[in-house]
Amino acid sequence: MTAGSSGVAPPAGPGLLGRLTRGDALHASYLAGPATFFLFALLLCPVVGVFIMSLTNWQLGAKSFDFVGLANYHELFGDKVFWISLGNTLIYVGVVVPTAIAIALSVAILIESNESLKRFYRTAYFLPVTGTVVAMAVAWEFILHQNFGFLNTVLEALGFEGENWLNDESTVLMTLAVIGIWLKVGYYMVIFLAGLNSIPSDLYEAAELDGTDSAWDRFTRVTWPMLGPAMLFVLVIATIQSLQVFETVAVLTRGGPSRASDVLLYTLYKEGFVFFRIGYASALTVIFLAFILVITIIKVRWMDKRIHYA
Repeated sequence: MTAGSSGVAPPAGPGLLGRLTRGDALHASYLAGPATFFLFALLLCPVVGVFIMSLTNWQLGAKSFDFVGLANYHELFGDKVFWISLGNTLIYVGVVVPTAIAIALSVAILIESNESLKRFYRTAYFLPVTGTVVAMAVAWEFILHQNFGFLNTVLEALGFEGENWLNDESTVLMTLAVIGIWLKVGYYMVIFLAGLNSIPSDLYEAAELDGTDSAWDRFTRVTWPMLGPAMLFVLVIATIQSLQVFETVAVLTRGGPSRASDVLLYTLYKEGFVFFRIGYASALTVIFLAFILVITIIKVRWMDKRIHYA
């Protein structure tokens, strides 16, 4: 049978393949040129600029500056405030990420199992994502107010003593974590819903034929493995977003009391735009970006080997 009659082109020879590859490469480079330019201009160039500024002592508004080498980094690693904000950020991430993911996955599974009210629950859980974080933070400020807040009013009506949730060192960070979980559950839920809808029903039928009867066995043998790509995406995004917590801290606590809620981004903001130490803030930014990059690479490499891609 000839190539023309079969409708399948013969494999290209080495010479032809090489010529096509070079031509395709040139054509692809031409098409990708504008996108590549904007990638460098909007993403990579600012990072390089921040790194260069981290080697200077420039202050916001100053007409001149001096290169100080790694002096900002030396000061940074010896700064007690940096280590406090780093510790608070890691605690926040350690609470928000697993809790938000677990709740989002549970809600997604419950929504998929309830056909009658599926649209209502999707909308209800996704609603916090549609609002601005600052507006939601202001609403939470009234809910958590010590004297006339809704939460303390309910607790006192039930016979419990209300707390000063946002001004007590023992409660402020966990309170911010709860708000962070509430803000993000709806977004992660939508991703898990997409992952659940992409699982072929044939797999559940095959598992049932193999004797998988309980819901837990179906989850562990089919749902959980097939949700690997969605889980990896949610885990990476949740970690990055939690490390970038800023709005709720800036609106509700401003890092207080006694730096109990100080986080990396808020420390960076204060150094750069309150104390005008742009060089030092740039060094903090470089460390922050490197920290996110390392965590992301570790998570992707660790999980990618355990993920089944359909």
